[in-house]
Amino acid sequence: MTKTVAICNQKGGTGKTTTTVNLASALAALGKKVLIVDMDPQGNSSSGVGVNKNEVKESLYDVLIHRIGTAQALIKTSYDNLDIIPCNINLTGAEIELVGVLSRETRLKKALESIKNNYDFIFIDSPPSLGLLTLNTLVAADSILIPIQCEFYALEGVSQLLNTISLVKDGLNPELHIEGVLMTMADFRTNLTNEVIGEIKNYFKDKVYNSIIPRNIRLSEAPSFGKPINFYDNASIGAVKYKELAEEFLINNAASKKPLSI
Repeated sequence: MTKTVAICNQKGGTGKTTTTVNLASALAALGKKVLIVDMDPQGNSSSGVGVNKNEVKESLYDVLIHRIGTAQALIKTSYDNLDIIPCNINLTGAEIELVGVLSRETRLKKALESIKNNYDFIFIDSPPSLGLLTLNTLVAADSILIPIQCEFYALEGVSQLLNTISLVKDGLNPELHIEGVLMTMADFRTNLTNEVIGEIKNYFKDKVYNSIIPRNIRLSEAPSFGKPINFYDNASIGAVKYKELAEEFLINNAASKKPLSI
């Protein structure tokens, strides 16, 4: 069965897009059929896999607002097993345009139904906010993966996100659960990184991935070339760690870990 995972944290700069692109690409390289849904109006997941978002004729905006067939907006990337539904700045307007729409929270979920069974995994890159676009993401998802950076204010806003997840579970998506918590931007030269990792593990218990993504210049460079890290520099520590994460992700799903209560 297809699993839809929202990559979500309303705090900006946590590595959502980096994780969406590189986890999806690593899984595709392992033979899984993967779709990225770019729900962030900045469109960085789109450009991160080589799609020129300024030249996209039909995007996620058209799917959500104009109700075009989802397959019309879907683009096959240059990488085997990896497709994307791209977006561009037009998606910014969807936040406002959806306000008066009937069943506005379920637009994305319904849009994905026609193509969902073509994939093993669907990853939704959500915007750094808790508006209607993120709400659509959480309603469409089976689970949520939360990237948290190894910085002083790491848990800032997480309680608000967990409250939103709880509200969505109560009213719109009772099966939604936390897939895992990923520590990003780790710098093991500092005591702070180890302190933050300890704090996150104490809070989220066994939902924290063993794989930790370090600060890595090659990870920062890859998007400007429109390539996931495993195609930009497969020997880099960033590529190695996202491959490890992909393998851990698959093991966890095979083991069907108990969802974290919220």
